[in-house]
Amino acid sequence: MRGHDRAVGQVGSLSAKPKGINLTQTFNVGARSLFVTVTAWVFIVLGLLASVSALVQNATASSLPSQVALTITPLPHPLLTGWLLAYLPWVVGAGLLVSVATLAAAIGLLLRLEWARRTFIVLMVVAIGINLGGLWLQQELMLSLVDATLQQAAMPPVLAGVFGGFVAATRSMAVLVTLGACVMLGWIAWRLTLPPIRQEFA
Repeated sequence: MRGHDRAVGQVGSLSAKPKGINLTQTFNVGARSLFVTVTAWVFIVLGLLASVSALVQNATASSLPSQVALTITPLPHPLLTGWLLAYLPWVVGAGLLVSVATLAAAIGLLLRLEWARRTFIVLMVVAIGINLGGLWLQQELMLSLVDATLQQAAMPPVLAGVFGGFVAATRSMAVLVTLGACVMLGWIAWRLTLPPIRQEFA
């Protein structure tokens, strides 16, 4: 009888425990983050626009003879500017290739494909290099424009000072915008290498 009473007491104590204490916790590993989704959609739109623009520019550059392309701008051509104008169809074709690759990688990023994540990181690094090269090109063109303007037009000292200040402000703004874009692209590439983000593509 004592054993029976003891067993009944144990069953009663087990049944008296509050329900819901030992709940199973479920962790959603590899859940789709908002960062990857927004990044993918933004670059899908940008890649599509850049591909269409590069396609039009490629058709235009291919229809122009190289001698005409060299005489498009009457300004003196510095090192990088002259090289770009000399190989304009190839440069535009490379831009089209990068734009299409960015579009494809962004679509793969939206689908959480691992090859797309790796390719997108490489393209972000390439885009940083292109932005820095574009900054150099902007500075060269701005200096050429200033030199040509000062040689062709005699400005009073006051007007020359205003013009020089405007040019300096424009060049500084171009540097800040380009460096800001490079920092943003580098941050995106860095975020895509983090373990929680990589888990989405596992």
